Amino acid sequence: MLPHRETNLVAECWLDEAAESSDMARWILHVDMDAFYASVEQRDHPEYRGKPLIVGGVGRRGVVATASYEARKFGVHSAMPMETARRKCQQGIFIAGDHDKYAVVSAQIMAILADYSPLVEPLSLDEAFLDLSGMELIFASPLDIAREIKRRVREELQLTISAGLAPNKFLAKMASDLQKPDGLVVVECGQEQEFLAGLPIEKLWGVGEVTAKSLRAKGFTKISQLALLAEADLKPFFGQSAAAVYNLVRGIDDRPVVPGRESKSIGAEETFPIDLTDIDEMRTILTVMANRVGARLRQENFAAWTITLKLRYGNFQTLTRQRKLTRPTQADETIYRTALDLLMQHATLRNGVRLLGITVSHFESAERMEASLFDDREEKGRQISTVMDRLREKFGSAALLPGRMAEKPLSVTKRERKDK
Repeated sequence: MLPHRETNLVAECWLDEAAESSDMARWILHVDMDAFYASVEQRDHPEYRGKPLIVGGVGRRGVVATASYEARKFGVHSAMPMETARRKCQQGIFIAGDHDKYAVVSAQIMAILADYSPLVEPLSLDEAFLDLSGMELIFASPLDIAREIKRRVREELQLTISAGLAPNKFLAKMASDLQKPDGLVVVECGQEQEFLAGLPIEKLWGVGEVTAKSLRAKGFTKISQLALLAEADLKPFFGQSAAAVYNLVRGIDDRPVVPGRESKSIGAEETFPIDLTDIDEMRTILTVMANRVGARLRQENFAAWTITLKLRYGNFQTLTRQRKLTRPTQADETIYRTALDLLMQHATLRNGVRLLGITVSHFESAERMEASLFDDREEKGRQISTVMDRLREKFGSAALLPGRMAEKPLSVTKRERKDK
């Protein structure tokens, strides 16, 4: 865990003296927990503190979810194959983590944020936007609110948070990343261009490794250079996103903070330590994933129109197939049967399967749906799934696993997604 740092020692970056703002001044705060999963584990396990801790899939084919700052000194980062992380950091501590615990801590963080603005837009478990415009009429200045949030997270949860305060979402998110960990970076209204001028192109939204290589090949290394280009000149690099990038490189972003933003999709996937060829094993795994995804749907009171199967072979070739249902579903059985049918129709199992995943999308609010959208079979399946949810809550998820899964659990890397 990172050492405590008092508010007056928090890294702050002022680009100008604070100007007096009118009541209409727009202030957006982006908050991002520092090495969230690893920091929670270091908080709860004193023996991990000050040591390189890597959280993720601990199997041979696992992937790093989060690395502590001690581990990052060895070049370990998120999304890195776990085998690579082990080579880079042989003295590291490798753990699978506890998603349920992280969700609880995330809820505690979001509750703190909600005390300072009715407009809170969670992006994931460990980051969110807040619209603080006008909040100085109720609380202190936006800067004081940011400091207060950092103080409360530190004192109440024993965790650190980095924050960016700016006139819009794009700048706030970029600012929060500049002084990690435990940073607070402020971009004043009117200083957008100055803030962006010295930043490398890799910091810009939409610039990945391939795009960065193309831009650098043409001599573009700084965001300020892109701000000199016309929208048409950006199109070869950014395609349909050129119009958005044209505004972003000028510090323009009118997107509102949307509270309680709904998921675009809910999914689960598993990476296996050994390529699978046994269809019975895959059926068992799909059953468990369908149960997990279905439970999330029912928790959020959604029904999904589309089910997608993701499959990756041992040679890393990835196959994605989806099906639009005739009626939206919340039922585990429907999710499972659809995913299994897609698997049987499109997969070549003799190649060996490295990863399986199920995602549901295109949601309806179950509360707003007419009863006629659920036929008798679907309604029965939904009711059975709801009963199973209650039994799992009472006796634990393992109590209702298929027999083979309970007797011989697979060692897998599990990643649950709630895409935004």
